[in-house]
Amino acid sequence: MKVLLTGSSGMVGKNILEHASAKDYEILTPTSSDLNLLVIDEIEKFMLANKPECIIHAAGLVGGIHANINRPFDFLANNLLMGLNLVTIAKKLGIKKFLNLGSSCMYPRNFEEAIPEKALLTGELEETNEGYAIAKVAVAKACEYISRENSNYYYKTIIPCNLYGKYDKFGDDSSHMIPAVIKKIHHAKANNIPEIEIWGDGNSRREFMYAEDLADLVFYIIP
Repeated sequence: MKVLLTGSSGMVGKNILEHASAKDYEILTPTSSDLNLLVIDEIEKFMLANKPECIIHAAGLVGGIHANINRPFDFLANNLLMGLNLVTIAKKLGIKKFLNLGSSCMYPRNFEEAIPEKALLTGELEETNEGYAIAKVAVAKACEYISRENSNYYYKTIIPCNLYGKYDKFGDDSSHMIPAVIKKIHHAKANNIPEIEIWGDGNSRREFMYAEDLADLVFYIIP
């Protein structure tokens, strides 16, 4: 089966490509210079030329708390356009299989117990990454509606928790919690700094998944 993988140069994409099951598929891995997901006409042209049978959408503008706070519009607009452009063209061209990667920030910010799937859209989103979350929810709903309207379309969204692992980002503005903390500890150790600052009040509960485990799930779900 020919599969289009967006975001192939990111952490999730690279872990998918290195998975043992990847050899069983013909995986297309265009870079952002090869295929601009913000331009819907480029997507249609690429799809017509390459004819993928399945799409794994792992691309996106991602970043840590600092980046999300300072650039909420970019995180909303870019992720919304990329996702909806892909879903729209896939549906238009009759591509029946679409696996969309969501994010745990799609769920309400204050939930006292383990979060069930039905909790989606039942409460306020985390303010610090609200723009990103809204975009992710919208694309997930688009996939849900397409499958609901026509059962021949297998458009699914998986919502992993916070990821860490090989190919993670350690930049100051783009990193998530685990790589950010690792970098701070390393810097403090190397420079004999007695303490580091970790954002938050210490009460937040976090759940993490190793990126290779997510790749396992992706190949398990692909029909």
